[in-house]
Amino acid sequence: MPALDTTDRNILRLLRLDARMSNAKLAAEIGLSPSACLRRIKIMEKSAVIRGYTALVDTGNADEMIAVIINITLERQTEDHLDRFEAAVRRHPEIRECFLMTGGSDYLLRVEVASPGEFERIHKEILSTLPGVLRIHSSFSIRNVLATRTRGRR
Repeated sequence: MPALDTTDRNILRLLRLDARMSNAKLAAEIGLSPSACLRRIKIMEKSAVIRGYTALVDTGNADEMIAVIINITLERQTEDHLDRFEAAVRRHPEIRECFLMTGGSDYLLRVEVASPGEFERIHKEILSTLPGVLRIHSSFSIRNVLATRTRGRR
């Protein structure tokens, strides 16, 4: 991975806020020519500093959604088990986030549901079928105290 300078970090900061920002606008914000800005982005993409772009999908009224935090413990922590689990998680858009963890569980997942019944379906049809899962521990959120991603359009 290349060393990131202040300009690269500023490009990443702006792309995190709006990954659809045009290259011309991004370059103007950073103070680079469009070609120099695009060249830096391509280098960061090639070296996997930028691993991809995604769309944040609104699945309904965010105030009505319940965030469920799920701790997953795997049967084994071999590279093969981790890879198979992660590949399976990526196939399910219901799983909004997945983190490899230290401590008492191997992974932390976040899903959003409209009801406990919807979570029951996800638990039965998705979580319990993920490869290598030994234990699933789920917690329902009461309310969101802080969110760093904006939910509205920019």
